[in-house]
Amino acid sequence: MNSTPSNGVPILRLGDVLVTGLLNELDDKSAVAFTEELTARITSDHARGVLIDISRLEIIDSFVARTLMELTTMARLLGARVIVAGMRPPVAITLVELGLQLTGVETALNAEQGMAALGWHQTPSPPEGVLRDTRQ
Repeated sequence: MNSTPSNGVPILRLGDVLVTGLLNELDDKSAVAFTEELTARITSDHARGVLIDISRLEIIDSFVARTLMELTTMARLLGARVIVAGMRPPVAITLVELGLQLTGVETALNAEQGMAALGWHQTPSPPEGVLRDTRQ
């Protein structure tokens, strides 16, 4: 099941992993709505992993950083492992300059590496009983 919550941030399900992202335009109201939707989806979809792609974030402020930390903490409390993927160098630099630490937040260079860390692989297994031809 895939959905776009009222805040406009889609949450996609790939197996037992939820994939979503954060945008610069996250205000108080949309942050609350997004947090509620994501935590509800973790429980209803029995997600064991969440990938939060922040590659579209060009800048970050303390509000977005706090929201990201709260989201990862809530997801972990619900039993889901969280990977934050796609952090751009200017975002990392800003976090350090602001003295903000994403304590306990796992990161990956990009979404593909994040999904691999969550145990999801791009190449699906063949259907049961079907063998792949591996001859060259």
